[in-house]
Amino acid sequence: MICPPLPPAPLVQNWFERHRDPGSFVLHMIGIPPTILGVLMIPIYVFLFSVPLFLFALACFVGGYLIQFLGHALDRTEPGELTYLKRKLGWSYVEITPARNSQHGVA
Repeated sequence: MICPPLPPAPLVQNWFERHRDPGSFVLHMIGIPPTILGVLMIPIYVFLFSVPLFLFALACFVGGYLIQFLGHALDRTEPGELTYLKRKLGWSYVEITPARNSQHGVA
């Protein structure tokens, strides 16, 4: 029996709402893998005590994050880490921008 697909989890749905711009979505799909790779390489370069491997992992992590930050600049939103920090400190933040008007290109 074929079952209908389940709706996305609230966390995934919230992620899609915060990344509405197609360019932002593409930049995140490019930036997330190297960021994760940089984190996953921690035990490898610690075990091998390899400076070149550490620099490569650091470049992957920082480069991946920078690419994702460019996506947030397109969306005119703040990254989730910053919204979390600002929420905890009681500061104002922009999590989700209003939908763009497709006829006039106004946000």
